[in-house]
Amino acid sequence: MLNKEQLQTIEQEVHQLLEKLGTLGDIKVAQTEGVEGCTVEVTIRVEEPKMIIGERGQTLFELQHILKLMLRKKIADPFYLALDVNEYKKNKEDYLRDLAKTTADEVALLKKPKELPSMPASERRVIHMALSGRSDVTSESIGEGVERRVVITFRGASK
Repeated sequence: MLNKEQLQTIEQEVHQLLEKLGTLGDIKVAQTEGVEGCTVEVTIRVEEPKMIIGERGQTLFELQHILKLMLRKKIADPFYLALDVNEYKKNKEDYLRDLAKTTADEVALLKKPKELPSMPASERRVIHMALSGRSDVTSESIGEGVERRVVITFRGASK
């Protein structure tokens, strides 16, 4: 777990980054401790989120990476950084979980595999995690690079 000063440093760095981008917003910093270690969740609320989120969340992903590199120089303790703007990631994850469930239900009903569109690793992980508790279907990633996608397959009664 990070201490108060480290969390304040994170908030200050986010504020400075937003200023350099020419926008201001409300910043909330919270941390959680999980099996994978400490996660620092930075939530930003701005009036014009398009510039920060970018197409399909790509700019947001890149800003998160840049912010993590900046913070690594100032905070030695290991932590995972999760940056979200106007709940874009939360809403995207909810959508992906719904997509996974709906597609898995369709695969279980029709007993035919279904391929989802290509998506980044973080989105594929949400799909795999959403289906990990199901015994009737399996999910696997196929393809290379930006064309990598998830295929959901019927597991069958014999397994």
